[in-house]
Amino acid sequence: MKTLLKILALATALATPAALAGAGGEMRPAPTYDTEITFLSMAQAEQRLGQPGVLFYDVNVLEIWADGYIPGAIHFFVDNWKELLPENKDAEMIFYCANRLCNASEIAAHAVKAMGYTNVSQMPDGIFGWKMSGRVTEKP
Repeated sequence: MKTLLKILALATALATPAALAGAGGEMRPAPTYDTEITFLSMAQAEQRLGQPGVLFYDVNVLEIWADGYIPGAIHFFVDNWKELLPENKDAEMIFYCANRLCNASEIAAHAVKAMGYTNVSQMPDGIFGWKMSGRVTEKP
């Protein structure tokens, strides 16, 4: 009986449009970029932490940002994000968001690279990976 209930629940969930990935939106291909960015491990990013001229950009929503960010990181998920960019187009910039499932930092990194910045990287593990590894964070 329990097996039958599980099968019925699964069939109902799959038949319900809201249960499908991407529900409510139109299917479209994943974006392609004309720019290339470097992906950094947490260890590589940590080595750059605190070095002069290295900027960390946190591309998370305010609630995630407020719960802790990489020390010195700039909150980038704002309307006036272009004002947060350095004048020096060769400055080292490292973008991150929540985790490997979040692509906000990748989108931001490509946008900045398309604006002519040359030293742009992304840390895919994000702030959740950073915290889970026991690395230091700070709060606003």
